[in-house]
Amino acid sequence: MWFKKKVQAKPEEKLVLPEGIWVKCDSCGEILYRNELEKNLWICHKCNFHFRINCTDYISLLLDEGSFEEYDADLESADPLEFPEYKKKIKRDQQKTGLKDGVIYGQAKISGRLVVFAAMDFRFMGGSMGSVIGEKVARSVRLACEKEVPLIILSTSGGARMQEGIFSLMQMSKTSAELALLAQKKILFISILTNPTTAGVMASYASLGDIIIAEPGALLGFTGARVIEQTIGEKLPPGFQRSEFMIEHGLVDMLVSRKDLKNTLVRILNIVVPK
Repeated sequence: MWFKKKVQAKPEEKLVLPEGIWVKCDSCGEILYRNELEKNLWICHKCNFHFRINCTDYISLLLDEGSFEEYDADLESADPLEFPEYKKKIKRDQQKTGLKDGVIYGQAKISGRLVVFAAMDFRFMGGSMGSVIGEKVARSVRLACEKEVPLIILSTSGGARMQEGIFSLMQMSKTSAELALLAQKKILFISILTNPTTAGVMASYASLGDIIIAEPGALLGFTGARVIEQTIGEKLPPGFQRSEFMIEHGLVDMLVSRKDLKNTLVRILNIVVPK
């Protein structure tokens, strides 16, 4: 009996793809092609999940090209409590982001209309609010008062910056007081909430807009759901603290996809500040 010799197949060469070419959606698990995701403004085409983007991306997306003039770019924390390792963390995030702290602000134009625009950046210590963020937000309000133009603040934050203690917490009252003066002058303040906007930022300027806009799926609230459940001894409803839940219960005025955000701002400005 003759037996045919089996020839062992050569193992196929493993296809090596460049690192970072694919991105997994944090919401639905879909594997997304990075280039297509960027073209879609970092929104998952399957589940509409909005990936987090940085303040520079929002400037490019929302403001007229080349119109943004930044103010106080060199402000940075003085480490008032001399908190251990705080200066090292500040330097690390400064190198990582190219920012001095977690917010930038200045004057700009949207469809030719002058506005004051501020945007937080979650990459810098989780968007935590310290004395610099509070001061820059306060100065952005004063600038809007001075120029008598609408103020737009885009928020993303995990809360107060514990390394600055009471210096961080006092920014809540300071920014809120400045916004009260803006309201007295009847100047429009639009607050844009992105994922996440929580704790001290949410409990102060982020929730004080004349018009509050939120991106879909954004986590919004003062404290975490688990802490609330432990405190009240009850199970929270599904979707609690997400922007869809908030608009149903009146905390948010508009739920707007990132794709439609600039056009929405233009429509609001056309109504409130006609040319």
